[in-house]
Amino acid sequence: MRLVPTSLFALGLLTAPAFAESVDLELVFAADGSGSIDNEELRLQRKGWADALMSPDVLAGIKDGPAGAIAVAFMEWGGPSSQVLIVDWHVIRDEAGARVFADKLMSAPRGATGYNSISNAIDFSVRLVEENAHEGTRKVIDVSGDGPNMNGRPLDQARADALARGFTINALAIRRPGSGRPGGPGGMPLEDYYAQNVIGGPGAFVEIADETRPFAVAARRKLLTEIAGSGGVTRHASR
Repeated sequence: MRLVPTSLFALGLLTAPAFAESVDLELVFAADGSGSIDNEELRLQRKGWADALMSPDVLAGIKDGPAGAIAVAFMEWGGPSSQVLIVDWHVIRDEAGARVFADKLMSAPRGATGYNSISNAIDFSVRLVEENAHEGTRKVIDVSGDGPNMNGRPLDQARADALARGFTINALAIRRPGSGRPGGPGGMPLEDYYAQNVIGGPGAFVEIADETRPFAVAARRKLLTEIAGSGGVTRHASR
Protein backbone atom coordinates (compact mmCIF):
# COMPACT_ATOMS: atom_id res chain seq x y z
CA MET A 1 0.00 0.00 0.00
CA ARG A 2 1.29 3.45 -0.91
CA LEU A 3 0.48 6.55 1.10
CA VAL A 4 1.09 10.17 0.21
CA PRO A 5 3.18 12.09 2.74
CA THR A 6 1.60 15.52 3.22
CA SER A 7 5.03 17.12 2.99
CA LEU A 8 5.29 16.14 -0.66
CA PHE A 9 2.36 18.38 -1.49
CA ALA A 10 3.91 21.29 0.39
CA LEU A 11 7.27 20.85 -1.30
CA GLY A 12 5.78 20.33 -4.75
CA LEU A 13 7.81 17.19 -5.33
CA LEU A 14 5.12 15.16 -7.08
CA THR A 15 5.57 15.86 -10.77
CA ALA A 16 4.63 14.14 -14.00
CA PRO A 17 7.42 12.10 -15.60
CA ALA A 18 9.20 13.30 -18.71
CA PHE A 19 7.97 12.10 -22.11
CA ALA A 20 4.48 11.35 -20.77
CA GLU A 21 1.96 9.86 -23.16
CA SER A 22 -0.82 12.30 -24.11
CA VAL A 23 -4.41 11.32 -23.30
CA ASP A 24 -7.63 13.28 -23.03
CA LEU A 25 -8.30 12.28 -19.42
CA GLU A 26 -6.45 10.76 -16.47
CA LEU A 27 -9.13 9.13 -14.32
CA VAL A 28 -8.80 7.36 -10.99
CA PHE A 29 -11.74 5.27 -9.85
CA ALA A 30 -11.57 5.63 -6.05
CA ALA A 31 -14.12 3.05 -4.88
CA ASP A 32 -15.35 2.28 -1.39
CA GLY A 33 -13.89 -1.02 -0.21
CA SER A 34 -14.44 -0.35 3.48
CA GLY A 35 -16.08 -2.56 6.07
CA SER A 36 -19.56 -1.29 5.20
CA ILE A 37 -19.30 -2.86 1.73
CA ASP A 38 -19.85 -6.62 1.70
CA ASN A 39 -18.35 -8.90 -0.95
CA GLU A 40 -21.45 -8.93 -3.13
CA GLU A 41 -21.69 -5.14 -3.06
CA LEU A 42 -18.00 -4.89 -3.91
CA ARG A 43 -18.53 -7.17 -6.90
CA LEU A 44 -21.54 -5.15 -8.08
CA GLN A 45 -19.52 -1.92 -7.88
CA ARG A 46 -16.63 -3.38 -9.85
CA LYS A 47 -18.96 -4.87 -12.44
CA GLY A 48 -20.78 -1.56 -12.78
CA TRP A 49 -17.58 0.30 -13.59
CA ALA A 50 -16.31 -2.50 -15.85
CA ASP A 51 -19.54 -2.62 -17.86
CA ALA A 52 -19.67 1.18 -18.09
CA LEU A 53 -16.15 1.34 -19.48
CA MET A 54 -16.96 -1.26 -22.14
CA SER A 55 -20.31 0.24 -23.17
CA PRO A 56 -20.52 1.37 -26.83
CA ASP A 57 -21.49 4.95 -25.98
CA VAL A 58 -18.59 5.35 -23.55
CA LEU A 59 -16.14 3.91 -26.10
CA ALA A 60 -17.56 6.26 -28.74
CA GLY A 61 -17.05 9.17 -26.36
CA ILE A 62 -13.43 8.17 -25.82
CA LYS A 63 -12.79 8.01 -29.57
CA ASP A 64 -14.35 11.45 -30.06
CA GLY A 65 -11.69 13.13 -27.90
CA PRO A 66 -8.71 14.92 -29.48
CA ALA A 67 -6.31 12.14 -28.44
CA GLY A 68 -8.91 9.39 -28.75
CA ALA A 69 -7.68 7.83 -25.50
CA ILE A 70 -8.05 8.03 -21.73
CA ALA A 71 -5.87 6.61 -18.96
CA VAL A 72 -7.62 4.88 -16.06
CA ALA A 73 -6.64 3.25 -12.77
CA PHE A 74 -8.81 1.64 -10.10
CA MET A 75 -8.17 1.80 -6.36
CA GLU A 76 -10.26 0.83 -3.34
CA TRP A 77 -10.12 2.59 -0.01
CA GLY A 78 -10.89 1.70 3.56
CA GLY A 79 -9.29 3.12 6.71
CA PRO A 80 -6.47 5.72 6.83
CA SER A 81 -3.72 3.15 6.18
CA SER A 82 -5.65 1.06 3.66
CA GLN A 83 -5.62 2.33 0.09
CA VAL A 84 -5.15 -0.49 -2.40
CA LEU A 85 -4.32 -0.21 -6.10
CA ILE A 86 -6.59 -2.83 -7.68
CA VAL A 87 -5.75 -2.21 -11.37
CA ASP A 88 -2.77 -0.10 -12.41
CA TRP A 89 -2.88 2.42 -15.25
CA HIS A 90 -4.26 1.33 -18.61
CA VAL A 91 -4.77 3.45 -21.72
CA ILE A 92 -8.21 2.83 -23.18
CA ARG A 93 -8.77 3.50 -26.87
CA ASP A 94 -11.12 0.73 -27.89
CA GLU A 95 -13.15 -2.25 -26.69
CA ALA A 96 -10.13 -4.55 -26.54
CA GLY A 97 -8.30 -2.23 -24.17
CA ALA A 98 -11.39 -1.71 -22.04
CA ARG A 99 -11.93 -5.46 -21.78
CA VAL A 100 -8.37 -6.08 -20.55
CA PHE A 101 -8.93 -3.51 -17.80
CA ALA A 102 -12.37 -4.91 -16.94
CA ASP A 103 -11.11 -8.50 -16.74
CA LYS A 104 -8.31 -7.48 -14.36
CA LEU A 105 -10.78 -5.52 -12.24
CA MET A 106 -13.21 -8.41 -11.89
CA SER A 107 -10.52 -10.98 -11.06
CA ALA A 108 -8.50 -8.97 -8.52
CA PRO A 109 -8.80 -9.95 -4.85
CA ARG A 110 -10.28 -7.67 -2.24
CA GLY A 111 -7.70 -5.68 -0.31
CA ALA A 112 -8.96 -2.63 1.61
CA THR A 113 -9.85 -2.84 5.30
CA GLY A 114 -11.19 -0.45 7.93
CA TYR A 115 -13.61 2.42 7.71
CA ASN A 116 -13.93 5.48 5.53
CA SER A 117 -10.90 7.61 4.96
CA ILE A 118 -12.00 9.48 1.85
CA SER A 119 -9.31 12.06 2.57
CA ASN A 120 -6.47 9.53 2.39
CA ALA A 121 -8.07 8.01 -0.72
CA ILE A 122 -7.90 11.42 -2.40
CA ASP A 123 -4.23 11.78 -1.43
CA PHE A 124 -3.47 8.32 -2.79
CA SER A 125 -5.31 9.08 -6.04
CA VAL A 126 -3.36 12.31 -6.54
CA ARG A 127 -0.12 10.39 -6.18
CA LEU A 128 -1.29 7.76 -8.69
CA VAL A 129 -1.85 10.45 -11.29
CA GLU A 130 1.25 12.50 -10.61
CA GLU A 131 3.57 9.49 -10.76
CA ASN A 132 2.12 7.84 -13.86
CA ALA A 133 3.50 7.90 -17.42
CA HIS A 134 0.58 9.83 -18.94
CA GLU A 135 -0.31 13.47 -19.46
CA GLY A 136 -4.00 14.24 -19.62
CA THR A 137 -5.80 17.41 -20.55
CA ARG A 138 -7.91 16.78 -17.45
CA LYS A 139 -7.24 14.97 -14.16
CA VAL A 140 -10.26 13.50 -12.39
CA ILE A 141 -10.71 11.55 -9.15
CA ASP A 142 -13.97 9.63 -9.11
CA VAL A 143 -14.94 8.91 -5.48
CA SER A 144 -17.76 6.41 -4.90
CA GLY A 145 -18.96 5.43 -1.45
CA ASP A 146 -21.85 4.80 0.93
CA GLY A 147 -20.78 6.98 3.86
CA PRO A 148 -18.91 10.09 5.01
CA ASN A 149 -15.27 10.61 5.83
CA MET A 150 -14.58 9.14 9.28
CA ASN A 151 -10.79 8.88 9.65
CA GLY A 152 -7.49 10.12 8.29
CA ARG A 153 -6.31 13.65 7.78
CA PRO A 154 -8.93 16.40 7.53
CA LEU A 155 -10.99 16.01 4.37
CA ASP A 156 -10.95 19.72 3.61
CA GLN A 157 -7.14 19.68 3.54
CA ALA A 158 -6.92 16.69 1.19
CA ARG A 159 -9.56 18.19 -1.07
CA ALA A 160 -7.86 21.60 -1.14
CA ASP A 161 -4.47 20.05 -1.97
CA ALA A 162 -5.95 18.12 -4.89
CA LEU A 163 -7.83 21.13 -6.28
CA ALA A 164 -4.70 23.29 -6.01
CA ARG A 165 -2.89 20.76 -8.20
CA GLY A 166 -5.50 21.03 -10.95
CA PHE A 167 -7.70 18.02 -10.16
CA THR A 168 -11.44 17.71 -10.41
CA ILE A 169 -13.08 15.49 -7.79
CA ASN A 170 -16.47 13.98 -8.61
CA ALA A 171 -18.52 11.66 -6.41
CA LEU A 172 -21.05 8.86 -6.67
CA ALA A 173 -23.24 8.53 -3.58
CA ILE A 174 -24.44 4.96 -3.00
CA ARG A 175 -27.71 5.64 -1.26
CA ARG A 176 -29.61 2.76 0.33
CA PRO A 177 -32.68 4.04 2.20
CA GLY A 178 -33.65 1.87 5.14
CA SER A 179 -30.43 -0.12 5.01
CA GLY A 180 -29.02 1.27 8.26
CA ARG A 181 -25.95 2.50 6.35
CA PRO A 182 -24.61 5.94 7.28
CA GLY A 183 -25.50 9.00 5.29
CA GLY A 184 -23.90 12.31 6.08
CA PRO A 185 -23.44 13.74 9.59
CA GLY A 186 -26.66 14.54 11.43
CA GLY A 187 -28.76 12.64 8.94
CA MET A 188 -27.71 14.84 6.00
CA PRO A 189 -28.38 13.10 2.67
CA LEU A 190 -25.15 11.54 1.50
CA GLU A 191 -25.25 13.31 -1.86
CA ASP A 192 -25.48 16.66 -0.05
CA TYR A 193 -22.51 15.76 2.14
CA TYR A 194 -20.47 14.81 -0.92
CA ALA A 195 -21.51 18.00 -2.70
CA GLN A 196 -20.45 20.17 0.22
CA ASN A 197 -17.31 18.34 1.35
CA VAL A 198 -15.88 16.07 -1.36
CA ILE A 199 -16.36 17.36 -4.89
CA GLY A 200 -14.60 20.32 -6.44
CA GLY A 201 -12.86 21.63 -9.52
CA PRO A 202 -14.13 22.47 -13.01
CA GLY A 203 -17.49 20.84 -13.76
CA ALA A 204 -17.51 18.78 -10.53
CA PHE A 205 -20.72 16.90 -9.79
CA VAL A 206 -22.38 14.23 -7.66
CA GLU A 207 -24.19 11.25 -9.16
CA ILE A 208 -26.57 9.07 -7.15
CA ALA A 209 -27.06 5.31 -7.15
CA ASP A 210 -30.21 4.18 -5.34
CA GLU A 211 -33.23 1.93 -5.71
CA THR A 212 -34.43 3.87 -8.76
CA ARG A 213 -31.04 4.16 -10.45
CA PRO A 214 -28.93 1.01 -10.06
CA PHE A 215 -25.19 1.38 -9.60
CA ALA A 216 -24.46 0.17 -13.14
CA VAL A 217 -26.72 2.85 -14.64
CA ALA A 218 -25.28 5.60 -12.43
CA ALA A 219 -21.70 4.53 -13.21
CA ARG A 220 -22.27 4.63 -16.96
CA ARG A 221 -23.99 8.01 -16.79
CA LYS A 222 -21.19 9.39 -14.64
CA LEU A 223 -18.41 8.05 -16.86
CA LEU A 224 -20.04 9.51 -19.97
CA THR A 225 -20.11 12.93 -18.33
CA GLU A 226 -16.49 12.69 -17.18
CA ILE A 227 -15.26 11.71 -20.62
CA ALA A 228 -17.22 14.55 -22.19
CA GLY A 229 -15.75 16.96 -19.64
CA SER A 230 -19.05 18.53 -18.56
CA GLY A 231 -20.62 18.36 -15.11
CA GLY A 232 -24.04 19.22 -13.80
CA VAL A 233 -25.61 15.77 -14.14
CA THR A 234 -27.35 16.28 -10.79
CA ARG A 235 -28.51 19.38 -8.96
CA HIS A 236 -25.13 19.57 -7.21
CA ALA A 237 -22.76 22.12 -8.67
CA SER A 238 -19.00 22.39 -8.28
CA ARG A 239 -17.50 24.46 -5.51
